[in-house]
Amino acid sequence: MAIYQHQCQGTIPMVSNSTHQELTEGLLTLFNDQPVRLSGHQLHFEKRKVLDVEFTCKPVDIGNGRYIFGIEMKLGSTKVQNIRTFLEQVRVGNPCLLSSSFTYDPNLSCFQKETDAVVQQLIQVIRDEKVYVDAVPEKDHDQKLLIPSSSWERLVPLLLKAPQVKLEYDGQTFAGLHVTDEALPLQFLFNEGAGKRHHLKVKGFNRVVVLDSYRSVLYEGKIKQLEDQDCKRLSDLKKMLDASGTNQIPIPQEQIHFFLEKVAQGLKKLGQVTIAETITKQLMSTPLVAKLYLDRVKNRLLAGLEFHYEHMIIHPLENSELLPGSVLIRDVEKEDEILKQMEDSSFVKTDGGYFLHNEELEYEFLVHVVPKLQKLVQIYATTAVRNRIFRENARPQVRVKVKKERTNWLEFKFEMDGIPEKHIRDILAALEEKRKYYRLPNGSLLSLQTREFDEIQRFLHSPHVQNKNLACGLDLPIEKSLQLLDSIEVSDIFKLEESFRQFLDHLHHPGRLDFEVPTSLDPILKDYQKLGFKWMKTLAYYGFGGILADDMGLGKTIQSISFIVSVLSDIRKNKQQVLIVCPASLMYNWLSEIRKFAPELQAMVIDGNKQERSKLLKELTDIDVIITSYPLLRRDLDWFEKRFFHTVFFDDGQAFKNPLTQTARAAKKLQSGHRFALTGTPVENSQEELWSIFHVVFPELFRGLKEYSMLSRENITRRIRPFLLRRLKEDVLSELPEKIESLESVELFPEQKKLYAAYLAKLRHDTLKRLDKDTIRKNRIKILAGLTRLRQICCHPILFVDGYKGSSAKFEQLLQIVEESKLSGRRVLIFSQFTKMLELIGRALTMKGLPFFYLDGQTPAEERLEICQRFNLGERDLFLISLKAGGTGLNLMSADTVILYDTWWNPAVEEQAADRAHRMGQKNVVEVIKLVARGTIEEKMNELQDKKRQLIEEIIDSDEKEVSTLTEEDIKEILMI
Repeated sequence: MAIYQHQCQGTIPMVSNSTHQELTEGLLTLFNDQPVRLSGHQLHFEKRKVLDVEFTCKPVDIGNGRYIFGIEMKLGSTKVQNIRTFLEQVRVGNPCLLSSSFTYDPNLSCFQKETDAVVQQLIQVIRDEKVYVDAVPEKDHDQKLLIPSSSWERLVPLLLKAPQVKLEYDGQTFAGLHVTDEALPLQFLFNEGAGKRHHLKVKGFNRVVVLDSYRSVLYEGKIKQLEDQDCKRLSDLKKMLDASGTNQIPIPQEQIHFFLEKVAQGLKKLGQVTIAETITKQLMSTPLVAKLYLDRVKNRLLAGLEFHYEHMIIHPLENSELLPGSVLIRDVEKEDEILKQMEDSSFVKTDGGYFLHNEELEYEFLVHVVPKLQKLVQIYATTAVRNRIFRENARPQVRVKVKKERTNWLEFKFEMDGIPEKHIRDILAALEEKRKYYRLPNGSLLSLQTREFDEIQRFLHSPHVQNKNLACGLDLPIEKSLQLLDSIEVSDIFKLEESFRQFLDHLHHPGRLDFEVPTSLDPILKDYQKLGFKWMKTLAYYGFGGILADDMGLGKTIQSISFIVSVLSDIRKNKQQVLIVCPASLMYNWLSEIRKFAPELQAMVIDGNKQERSKLLKELTDIDVIITSYPLLRRDLDWFEKRFFHTVFFDDGQAFKNPLTQTARAAKKLQSGHRFALTGTPVENSQEELWSIFHVVFPELFRGLKEYSMLSRENITRRIRPFLLRRLKEDVLSELPEKIESLESVELFPEQKKLYAAYLAKLRHDTLKRLDKDTIRKNRIKILAGLTRLRQICCHPILFVDGYKGSSAKFEQLLQIVEESKLSGRRVLIFSQFTKMLELIGRALTMKGLPFFYLDGQTPAEERLEICQRFNLGERDLFLISLKAGGTGLNLMSADTVILYDTWWNPAVEEQAADRAHRMGQKNVVEVIKLVARGTIEEKMNELQDKKRQLIEEIIDSDEKEVSTLTEEDIKEILMI
């Protein structure tokens, strides 16, 4: 009572200090359990020995002819004497003494993954162990663990994967555990005896061990699993024979029929059954001919079944008696299969046969079950039954045509021969409700589960068709129907009228529509360029957008200008200008080309600061073509997105290959009647880039990026083919001169090589260190910076090494090539990624009195065009160009030599640089010289470039090169990690 009061009042009884200490230590001890480590778990950086563990499975006789599986264990050469104690110690993570010379210690040793899985299952067995223990001989009790049948089922798949397992019985040992489907080595011989007595002789029981509780038989080191009933029969038969001391069972004459019909059929599942020839000659051994009779009376489906054995007829639903004195071997297996099919079909059984009084069950039986039964029985059906399922040779079809009054619209209409039009709507409604069939007015059931109806169902659920009336005719704009082309062109459910076939022909052969090339440009354009012009006109005619993906130098600009000239009257009539969006470096190049080839066009470049651009945008009266850059489009988007343009050309469509960028979002907001992207590399790193470009120029072609990523390359190819035009130089310009490519390998100078080796060693060390702590991905920027340092050392160490007094092997080699080019009268383009390297080269050329032009990312756009023109006019013979800034938009065909001073990750960038000279209009052979420092990462990068020139012919064409970014695997290969 006193204690209770203290507690209620919140006071603490007085206790001694020693008691306080004991309580404290006790509390801490409660929560100071050492973590238990499972046998197979291993902490990072732990070095533990993996133990060899052997499991031996043995059938143990537990009396009355019954056996149970037991398992013993060995660790290395040490046998586990007390398996339960050992497993318990493993469970709690404690060491266990196994012999005077060996102790299992989980801190020093561990198990292989597959071995540990078995050990964990055995631990579960001892925790569940309640029965069986007393059945084991006492001397084996500690060494052997008995496995109940329920545990055995879980254990077998683990034992099959474990590295060391043995099976031991009858004095024999077998390596591994083998589960088999092979026949048991049992023979059942049915022989004729004296008089009218016969006997069944059984052979092979001495070779098998039956484990009935496991539904298994053990023989020849293999385990075969049986059905419950078969295993029980085998076990009982073995016990009977063991108890009788014989292997023969007498079969009286009057039991032969039952034996052959029932017993022999069951024994076939257990072994080989052989019947003596003298007996078979006395028997009727005729094949079964099953007959099924079907009729319909008063809305019921009636079925009668007969089993014919020559002149003998058996009615399975009646108690049919065999003819006196006859012995018949019946095909019980086939009979049972037929009866099961009838029973599964939910027929009601009567003495005389079967009947169904349910329309849905009748449909299921006639459509799905009858075809299966036809393989087993002869079916005789009345006219009423045959007419129940609509089987006229009529398939559902969707008629497709181009509407006469609206050539950019398609009409889809559902049709089916033999079905009145007034029922079409109801059939489609039933299909929408996912019904299995539709009942026609005459009572016939029209199956809606055919392949054709499945395709129509998919058509009905496509995004632009849902909730539309296909029965009366469905009208869709062609651009919203394009996703259906994947199936329309290959599926036979679509009935294509001539107008639609002509539309497809125009898409695949744009030259067949008659569009006149502008008179002023007709003499200038080459044949392939005229085809490109007609391709754009065809797409515009149908309201489509597209990608002109011609190889660099094939004149994408002049083809676009031709299109603009052809629609000039529409532009001025509707006061809808053409907008050209391009990289800033190409704006004045476009203006120059327009003035050169189409002086009748009024074009304006929107450039300058915000105030200057605002003024220009207000003075657009009588302007036909507006030219702006991607950066300026983003800045002036408020103005551009409110205008409606006749056509928008996106030059260098790769600018918005990433749909998440501001550039892609800005381009998407522009409003126009027609859109075209111009790019020589429509796919650079992944096929998602293609989706991003089409999402801007022709968004109706594909749905979301998620669905696009699930399309096969074949589907993507089929869909884009009409909307992407791609021609290669070698295919259309037979007159283009040869391009000779050579690689000059240069040995680093000794002081340069020493510096390179030191930086390489440091980078390898740092990279390996990061591999231990984190992934290359997270340290990518640091590693790439290190690789850039190595590349700079190859170019010239002075690029970043302060106080470097030596020279550079590549630099000296370049100056020698320039000197030779001067003597040969050659005109040279020199490309480098590093502007500081270009400055070094420029100073050296100045010291030698060699004049040159210079261009990098800081060169104003209007100056780029001017200095290119001056170079082409022959003012100077040398041109230093930043690799990235000069890779596109420059026409320098007066050059005949291209020097790539340093290697770039992306081979396409180098090819674009070379194509500044090797392009349409070039008359001379172009030599491309690539300088590579021997024994450095430049050689490695060159090898990687060759690997990255993989074809992506599944999407674009057989020669398009896919270019990947520098991956983690590339980095490892460069550094030889």
